[in-house]
Amino acid sequence: MQNIPSVDLRDFLSGDPARKQKFVNEIGKAYEDIGFVALKGHFLDDKLVGELYDEVRKFFALPVETKEKYEIPGIGGQRGYVSFGKEHAKGRSAGDLKEFWHFGQYVDADSKYASEYPANVTVEELPHFNEVGKEAYQMLEKTGVYVLRALALFLGLDEFYFDPYIKNGNSILRPIHYPPITDEPKDAVRAAAHGDINLITLLMGAQGKGLQVQNHNGDWIDAMAQPDELVINVGDMLSRHTNNRLKSTIHQVVNPPRELWGTSRYSIPFFMHPISEMKLDVLPSTIDADNPKRYDDITAGEFLHERLVDLGLIKK
Repeated sequence: MQNIPSVDLRDFLSGDPARKQKFVNEIGKAYEDIGFVALKGHFLDDKLVGELYDEVRKFFALPVETKEKYEIPGIGGQRGYVSFGKEHAKGRSAGDLKEFWHFGQYVDADSKYASEYPANVTVEELPHFNEVGKEAYQMLEKTGVYVLRALALFLGLDEFYFDPYIKNGNSILRPIHYPPITDEPKDAVRAAAHGDINLITLLMGAQGKGLQVQNHNGDWIDAMAQPDELVINVGDMLSRHTNNRLKSTIHQVVNPPRELWGTSRYSIPFFMHPISEMKLDVLPSTIDADNPKRYDDITAGEFLHERLVDLGLIKK
């Protein structure tokens, strides 16, 4: 496969059983084949997207010392600012050429998860930053709910199988800034080859070249979406839970050609996580003689901790 398939969530939401099944079949096959789709018909409108990018650009343009006061120690970068070069791909020591921000889950004060999740961090210098970030978070989460409902049907599960696991899930909205490249990178790229940790990732900002996906032949192909599309991929948690039936595909963000080194790149992924107690044990229906159980039992919380250590965000 050389292209990212495009699907339309409005088919799933249409109320027409044939269109709904068409969407289920298309997205399921895409995730079996390559693990990525471009999705139209999501819940983000152009106005919200524009406002979010405006706020994100303003934040990353703040002085370094201002941004660093929002870098919170001891929480593995799960909320607030993470400075340039701090995160690296699993198995690499060179830090990625990026800085980023994390918005996390919004739970009621009396929720049992209120004490489990770090509080979101308020940027005092930008009065609309947090408000716009929260709205975008919730619209991306709403989109992800329906994508997972479609995948549950594709897997032969109850349509609402994932709902209780993703309600109050430990999801993250990550605005990323890849700054201009000023010196020849020795062994670093904007984001080294990796698989995502979570169930699914919904990505804004894949309109220009940079994001690449590795197909089954080992070839890197450009993952480019239309302005009205999100790129959505399977993460390692979902791949693990489905015994690799739905594939978590390795992807990377490569450095631009030298003539574009002076430009910034922005992208905004939403990493959809379940609650920490969700069991990622391999679904029995995905195990057979040709596909033995590939993974040991583990919870989402345990798996997340392991991977944050791998990424250098939590020290052993």
